[in-house]
Amino acid sequence: MALLKANKDLISAGLKEFSVLLNQQVFNDPLISEEDMVTVVEDWMNFYINYYRQQVTGEPQERDKALQELRQELNTLANPFLAKYRDFLKSHELPSHPPPSS
Repeated sequence: MALLKANKDLISAGLKEFSVLLNQQVFNDPLISEEDMVTVVEDWMNFYINYYRQQVTGEPQERDKALQELRQELNTLANPFLAKYRDFLKSHELPSHPPPSS
C-alpha cells in the first residue's frame, strides 16, 4: 500500500525538522554517556512520532504505515548522529595508561 501524498509530505517535513535538531547539537562538557544520548535521541524520536500521529491522514492502516515509515526514517537519521557522538566520546577518553616513552 502506497503512502498518501499528505502523509509523505508530513514525513518529509518531520525528517527535515529532525535533521535540523540533530545538526544543532553541540557536544561539550558536561559529557553524557553514550547510553544516555541514545535515550535522549529515542525520546526526541518518540516526541516526533507522537506529534505527527495527530496529523497523519487516512484509514488506521495507512496512518500506522506512515508512522512506521517515519520511525524508520528518523532511526536512519539518528544512527550517524549517534556514531558521531560515540566518536566524540572516544576522542575525549583519558588513556588508562600513558603511552610508553621511547
